[in-house]
Amino acid sequence: MRVLLVTGKGGVGKTTVSAATALASADAGYRTLVTSTDPAHSLADAFDFTLGDTPSDIVANLAGQQIDGQRQLTKHWGQINDQLKAVFNWGGVTGIEAEEFLVFPGMDELFSLLEVNDHVRSGLYDVIVVDCAPTAETLRLLSLPEVLSWYFERVMPTERRLMRAARPVLERVTKLPMPSEALFEAADNIFANIESVRALLGDSSVTTARLVINPEKMVVNEARRTYSYLSLFGYAVDAVIVNRVLPDTIDDPYFKEWHKVQARHLATIDESFPDTQRLRLRLFGEEMVGIEKLRVLGAELFGDLDPVASFESRPPFVVSEEGTDVVMTLTVGYADEGELDVLRHGDELYVTVGPYRRSFILPDSLRRRVVSGAKLSGVELKVRFSPDQGTA
Repeated sequence: MRVLLVTGKGGVGKTTVSAATALASADAGYRTLVTSTDPAHSLADAFDFTLGDTPSDIVANLAGQQIDGQRQLTKHWGQINDQLKAVFNWGGVTGIEAEEFLVFPGMDELFSLLEVNDHVRSGLYDVIVVDCAPTAETLRLLSLPEVLSWYFERVMPTERRLMRAARPVLERVTKLPMPSEALFEAADNIFANIESVRALLGDSSVTTARLVINPEKMVVNEARRTYSYLSLFGYAVDAVIVNRVLPDTIDDPYFKEWHKVQARHLATIDESFPDTQRLRLRLFGEEMVGIEKLRVLGAELFGDLDPVASFESRPPFVVSEEGTDVVMTLTVGYADEGELDVLRHGDELYVTVGPYRRSFILPDSLRRRVVSGAKLSGVELKVRFSPDQGTA
C-alpha cells in the first residue's frame, strides 16, 4: 500500500502532476485512487471528467474523487459543533457568527485526511494519490494530527474527569449547557481517527510526499522551506518534480535570458535536493488536459521508472531535544573532521563535509537559536542549537 501526497506552491501544476501520476500508476497495473483535499478542487478539470464526493471509475484501475470537506466536517464534528453552538447561544452569540467561530482553520482538510485513511483501511486500492492544498495549507494540515493528539492525550482526560465531578453542582447553579458523556465519546472517536492518520502519515514505507516546483526563485525557496518543515514533522519526501522547464529546442532570442535564469534555478534545485530523486517536465505548448494528454505527460515524467515502486525516501535530517538544546542530525557520508564546515547565515544553514555540500532553510524553532557546536560521528553529523541568550 502506498499513499503519495502531491503538493507545491499554488499554480505550479501539482493537480496536473497528481492526475498524470495516478494515471501512470493505474496503467502500470496498480489499483489506484486519486483524490483531492484541496478546497479549490480542479482534479475533474485535469481529467476532463466529472468527479464527486464518492470515488468514480475513470479508466481501468483508476478511480477519482473530490472530497467534500464540509460533509466530512459535519460527519466528524457535528455533535461537538452542536454542543459548542449551544454554549455560544447561551453566551449571546447566535446564527452565522456562531457558525463561523466553530469552524477552525484547517479542520475541513484534516477531516478529508480521515476519509483518505478510510480508503487505506478498506483494502480496495494499492495506491492513493492525494492532490493536496498549496504548501502553506498542507504544512498546517499535516501538523494538525500531532497537535490535536497532544491535546486529546493530555488535556481531554482531565477535562472529562473534572466535568463528571462538577456537572451535578453546575447544573444547579447555571443554565450553561453541560457537555454530556456522549460528547466525550464522540471526541474519543475523533482522537482515535486522528491517531490513525498520524501513524499513516508518519510511516515512510507507506506515505511519502512529492514536491512540484517551477524553476523560479520564489517557488524554489518555498519548496526548500517545505522540505525542511516536512522533515521536522517526520514526513518523507520521495521526489521533487520540476515542472515547466523550457525545452532546449526553443532557441528564439526572446527566451535566451529565460534559459539562463532557469539554468541557475535548476542548479540550485540539484544542490538543495541531492538525496531526493529529481524529475523534470518540459513546458508543453498546449494545455495537458484529458486522459490522452495526461498519458503523454506521465510517460515523459516517469520514462522507464515505475511511478510508485521506483521511489524511496529518507528524511534529510532528524531533530531531537537534549536539555535546553536542540540537535539536528544529518546523514552526510564518511569524512574527516578536518573536512567539516558548518555555517549559519540568516535563516539558512550551510553544511560542507568533504565533497558533500548542503543548505537548509531552518524552521522557525531553530531559526530563533544559535549554532553552538557540530560533531561528526561516522556518517552522522550532529549540529547543536542552543537558546539565543541575547533574545531569551
